[in-house]
Amino acid sequence: MTDVASLSLPARHVTSGGTRVYTVPVRAFPNFRANVYLLVRGDAHAPAYAALVDTGGSGPDSLGDLRAGLAAVRDGHGEAVSLEALTRIVITHPHPDHLGGLSALREHTDAPVAAFHSAVPFIEQPGAIRAAWLTPPDAQAAWLGLPPGSELDGRIRRRGSNLSVPRALPVATPLHDGDVLDDLLHVIHTPGHEGNQICLRVDDVLLSADHLLPLNSPPLMPARFLPGSGVAAFLHSLDRVEVLDGVTLALGGHDGPMRDPRARIHALRARTHEKLDGLLAACTHPMTVHDLLLALHPRLRPIQAVLLLDQTAALAEYLAVTGALRESTREDGAALFTRA
Repeated sequence: MTDVASLSLPARHVTSGGTRVYTVPVRAFPNFRANVYLLVRGDAHAPAYAALVDTGGSGPDSLGDLRAGLAAVRDGHGEAVSLEALTRIVITHPHPDHLGGLSALREHTDAPVAAFHSAVPFIEQPGAIRAAWLTPPDAQAAWLGLPPGSELDGRIRRRGSNLSVPRALPVATPLHDGDVLDDLLHVIHTPGHEGNQICLRVDDVLLSADHLLPLNSPPLMPARFLPGSGVAAFLHSLDRVEVLDGVTLALGGHDGPMRDPRARIHALRARTHEKLDGLLAACTHPMTVHDLLLALHPRLRPIQAVLLLDQTAALAEYLAVTGALRESTREDGAALFTRA
């Protein structure tokens, strides 16, 4: 993979109200990039406002890429920006590729942190994820019908110990749907991919986190596992964003810009319904989620397994709730889905 520091100048967008928005890609994980957004207002030589939206991952490559990106903004655009000069940090949702870099940033800046109010416990008490599961990981593995002792069974059972941030960090500003942060960022709660996720509107630009992505559908897990997750929440959040007037550009948490946000929303909605139709067609007899996973993805690679397992569970859950599938429970606790 190309070193981010060697890439071209961070992309620059100027909103209709004059806010400069810079896209800084960082290596959140090895071979996986996330976008950090730098927002600047005021005189370039002495900005009145400089905010980061998301922080990348917890590894040293992520921080190094962020520093290199800010240096490129300074050198290429004359913006007097640095980690030390930040006035705000905003977290769109508490996943490790968006939140993980906050701990390292705290060594360089005291900028106050803002996040959706229900995400605050995951930042201030990193172990809170264990208490947030609606279905504990052991029960998840059983419900999914995973073969006991299999690699996938072990990965699901262990995920209750995963932390999004390495240490507890304070959040100065809990956000709510409809808030306007710093007289600039309009907060839109968009659960589905993650129950605490927010999009941020700045004039005609939408910072869409992982709700709208240009190349892929966002990963989903069933609502029965974590509150605010699932297909129903995702589709409802697409509806919320679609009715925004005057948004002409969406910038997601990964990959490039979306210059026709409504067209992207339509494509994501259509793709979700294609996946639902595909799962319904695959359910030819009573099947567990694990059975459905293998039927839909016969060449499943280990690196994709957990994400696709969660997605399959989310699709089956939605079809059961809407009446297209019937759900029963096997003696070992596994869910069995049958076409209605």
